[in-house]
Amino acid sequence: MVQEFEGRTEKEAIDAAIRELGLERDGFDVEILESEAGGIFRKGHVKIRVHTSTGPIAVASADVRTKRDIPATEESPPEPITKEFEESIIDFTKRVIEGMGYSADISVVFREGRKLGLRIDSDHASILIGKKGKNLDALQLLVNVFVGKSGRDDFRVILDSENYRIRREESLVRLAYDTAEQVRRTRQSVLLEPMNPFERRIVHTTLNDIVDITTKSEGEGLYKQVRVHFRGRI
Repeated sequence: MVQEFEGRTEKEAIDAAIRELGLERDGFDVEILESEAGGIFRKGHVKIRVHTSTGPIAVASADVRTKRDIPATEESPPEPITKEFEESIIDFTKRVIEGMGYSADISVVFREGRKLGLRIDSDHASILIGKKGKNLDALQLLVNVFVGKSGRDDFRVILDSENYRIRREESLVRLAYDTAEQVRRTRQSVLLEPMNPFERRIVHTTLNDIVDITTKSEGEGLYKQVRVHFRGRI
């Protein structure tokens, strides 16, 4: 299910989604569609799109009571996955990579609530990551499909290799600031390369506090583009 919410800040829009959907913050993915910083005489505005499913993985189902339907006394922390299930995730990831014709070692780098972080060490890491991380994203999607079909559709696995995720985030922050300077200098909007929702959110969030710059996602499908606009001083 996909719904859109608005607020003066990203946090306010997300809080509205939490209240409306009755889910915990880890229960959905957020895609920022528009982001405008506020000023002395103008309120900020952020528009987000909330995905309560990732591909074919349902994050919430209609026959399960949502958080707002459960009395506070019944609320409990996320159910941890068993050691056996964790090992099955690692084994599945390894088998998929071997099925692609490559070898790899898989290790756990973090366990956090409903998330599990796995690191892929391989002599073929550059191929497994792919251009702009698309192979890594595709592999991560397959692993999460496996997790969902195994009965834990509330759980998410994050794959990384050679610290690609961190390096990519740092490069996107630099790209966002450099693009904002270009837009401010030329007064012409710039359309960035296609990005997945997580990458677009980094760009939107990075530029959200710059009062003379606005951002908006354009396109269809998973890989949309962010357009950076100049709106002038407030």
